[in-house]
Amino acid sequence: MLQTVDNPTTSLAVEQRFTGRGVTWPQFKAIQAGFEDVPNVRLFYCEGVLEIVGTGRLHEAIRCLMGLLTGQYFLQRRIVFFPSGTYSQIVEDQVEYQADLSYCFGTIKDVPDLCIEIVITSGSPIKLQKYRLMGVPEVGFWQDGTLELYHLPEEGYDRIISSEVLPELDLSLLKRCILFASHLDALEEFSRGRGDREN
Repeated sequence: MLQTVDNPTTSLAVEQRFTGRGVTWPQFKAIQAGFEDVPNVRLFYCEGVLEIVGTGRLHEAIRCLMGLLTGQYFLQRRIVFFPSGTYSQIVEDQVEYQADLSYCFGTIKDVPDLCIEIVITSGSPIKLQKYRLMGVPEVGFWQDGTLELYHLPEEGYDRIISSEVLPELDLSLLKRCILFASHLDALEEFSRGRGDREN
């Protein structure tokens, strides 16, 4: 019998998040250097706003499972992809962040085609702005048991109900499998679900 996580935000420790405003780029770089050897802490900067986020076990479990499921999808669909993981995206003096998962499709590009962020503690004031400054075409946020997608046309992001860069991805199946307690069950169900859809 398959098990799901009833409430993913309370089943394990919730992450800690600190936000500071009015931070200059040199101040950010100095603070960042101070956290260089601190494990499980990530720093984001966007136009004077600094976020310090402590990542916990739940965050990492969901990030790893999301990576496994999307990788399985790319394999099944024979999609040429280039993952860059938590590689830092930087616009000097303006923005620096690391998405939890990021992918280029077809060829390697300076800006990923898709970034996915696992959000355990909500309330980020720079949720989309940091991606807009980089010009990332599509961004996904996994939060509270669901996946929100945003597509960047000309100016700001629009919320979308299906992926523009992966139009055949079954989001309802992906969301259901992410909630499984067992990663093995999730991968098997995702594979079965895709097989049923294609038969």
